[in-house]
Amino acid sequence: MMDQAQKAVYLVDGARTPFLKARGGPGPFSASDLATQAGRALLLRQPFSPEAIDEVILGCAAPAPDEVNIGRVVALRMGCGHSVTGWTVMRNCASGLQALDSAMANIRLGRSDLVLAGGVDALSRTPLLYSDQMVRWFADMSTKKTAIARLQHFLRLNPGQLFKPIIALLRGLTDPVVGLSMGQTAENLAYRFGISRREMDAFSVRSHQRATAGRQTDAFHEIVPLMDAQGKIYAQDDGVREDSSLDGLAKLRPVFDRPYGNITAGNSSQVTDGAAWCLLASEQAVRDHGLRPIARILDIHWAGLDPAEMGLGPVYAALPLMQRYGLGLQDLDLWEINEAFAAQVMGCMRALQDAALCQDILHGQPHKGVSGILDESKLNIHGGAIAVGHPVGASGARITLHLAHALKMTGQHRGIAAICIGGGQGGAALLETA
Repeated sequence: MMDQAQKAVYLVDGARTPFLKARGGPGPFSASDLATQAGRALLLRQPFSPEAIDEVILGCAAPAPDEVNIGRVVALRMGCGHSVTGWTVMRNCASGLQALDSAMANIRLGRSDLVLAGGVDALSRTPLLYSDQMVRWFADMSTKKTAIARLQHFLRLNPGQLFKPIIALLRGLTDPVVGLSMGQTAENLAYRFGISRREMDAFSVRSHQRATAGRQTDAFHEIVPLMDAQGKIYAQDDGVREDSSLDGLAKLRPVFDRPYGNITAGNSSQVTDGAAWCLLASEQAVRDHGLRPIARILDIHWAGLDPAEMGLGPVYAALPLMQRYGLGLQDLDLWEINEAFAAQVMGCMRALQDAALCQDILHGQPHKGVSGILDESKLNIHGGAIAVGHPVGASGARITLHLAHALKMTGQHRGIAAICIGGGQGGAALLETA
């Protein structure tokens, strides 16, 4: 079993869609549209047919009712054939990373050799819901047999229930155990670590600046264009603001803790639609198909923590992973930490400087320099979700794929991609160039 656990798993290739910002209504693509278009583009450039894949695993936090097992739906739409299995995983913000972990497990167990794994969400299409009271009203209406009975029932309708639907996205982004929205958990971190509004805004401006610079150096070549039914092309992330500034962000009002909070739309990740795929392969598959891997995924670690401080999840997940491989901060060349909120990433950076906290996370076990200052020049070098967006199910796959490309592009060797997870969890992947 130890030999199986150490079997190499290679990230051979990957692709993602542009991340499209939600703009007040359903976006042009369903989740399966996004995943299918990106997946087809990825498969078309491979030296094997889609039927050669052993399985398709797709993370999705909010699949539509007609795309419940969206992994299977997309596998069929991509042309993988009836015999290639497809399935769906969900771990909130880390659904895409969970898909990669599930693929790795099956490769190491010898069940699969070639797996297409990734994540997707079309958050702009998250539905509006009726309250239980309104649903019961509709149910009672269906039992009325005569026009008079239906009219009498209609007259008992409370218009307030009809015209005040529940916004499913807001409900989904609120932790049901601690009763806090994700933004409120970020406010908790800002308070705990003394992070000011100006510091958050400065971090956010830098995210947009780095994403803009990344475009100019072709750092996002994993993006494949989308085309809608009218023939319109979407070629790049549409939420990146080249003109982002401290003065502009300072004008925005708090969203989650009015009027005294510091978390605004400008220093939070954008609500977006998007998909990201990674093609994972065993050493045997690499040889059989003559593949040229980008990176090797060494390991993935998951951790749990207080849901009220879920944003520290990357630290809770990364520290045990670093300890397991005898790595200190100085041994890692690049980091990708998903930017759910500026305060959340900055909270992680400050938590790493707290030796006592890091020791507590590691349960008092000895460690090799895992605490200390994280060099910001190594972190999210091409910006993050504040600039490019956070389609919840896709982000774990996106940061892993981009880390692999960034390591290759900069000639670096080793890095960690980490993400916080609503509900009080964290996930981290350790990669090295192949």
